[in-house]
Amino acid sequence: MTTHTPVAALDAVTAEHLSKTYGTGDAAVRPLRDLSLRIPNASFTAIMGPSGSGKSTLMHVLAGLDAPDSGEVILHTAEGPVALTGLSDKTLTAARRDHIGFIFQAYNLVPAMTAEENILLPASLGGRSVDRNLLHTVTRRLGLTDRLHHRPAELSGGQQQRVAVARALVSRPTVIFADEPTGNLDSRTGAEVMALLRTAVDEFSQTVVMVTHDAAAAAQADRTVMLADGHVTETLEKPSAEHLAARMIEAAH
Repeated sequence: MTTHTPVAALDAVTAEHLSKTYGTGDAAVRPLRDLSLRIPNASFTAIMGPSGSGKSTLMHVLAGLDAPDSGEVILHTAEGPVALTGLSDKTLTAARRDHIGFIFQAYNLVPAMTAEENILLPASLGGRSVDRNLLHTVTRRLGLTDRLHHRPAELSGGQQQRVAVARALVSRPTVIFADEPTGNLDSRTGAEVMALLRTAVDEFSQTVVMVTHDAAAAAQADRTVMLADGHVTETLEKPSAEHLAARMIEAAH
């Protein structure tokens, strides 16, 4: 039986000795190589690295969307630690629904549902009551109050991404994973979404993990984890955008 030290309660997620390989023989790709990582609770962590460094695979494994070949991912929920690795598909689906929020580059909204129905979908699927005060606060802060009865096709890209952010926040997950959340947005809307993620941490005490290639976006985080060849090469505390851009240029050579 795995034991967990008391310090783990200070973390939202811990990953221990993760390895992942795709393919075999000469065609094998190893995006994760004995990678260990801590995601502090109520913090904003960015994950950066050159193409092929393993950042997308790492996020998918941390979020329970993909399984590592070896190693362990533990969510530290209010009810206690939940080891994502080794769960049945049904139990893993429930754990993701109850404890993980997602913000994807492609929004992933249900076209036939209104904005409000999309926001409340995780709670309704899990049979959980909704904190209407939190819903009101989040949608007001996101400028969605007068758009809640519109369907995604009636919303701009920025508004759709705001709905996706609200959906992740209102369910109060243990951790929110954001995959290139500004990738499809213009610079102004992207800056607004980043400010909202910052607010989620500072005002709602959420834990946010964001994969990005954008140094300006990563500079909004509390810390940036740099990856290369499936390893964590360094962790930078509150780095500037200029410093991150320089590190990315160095890593590409």
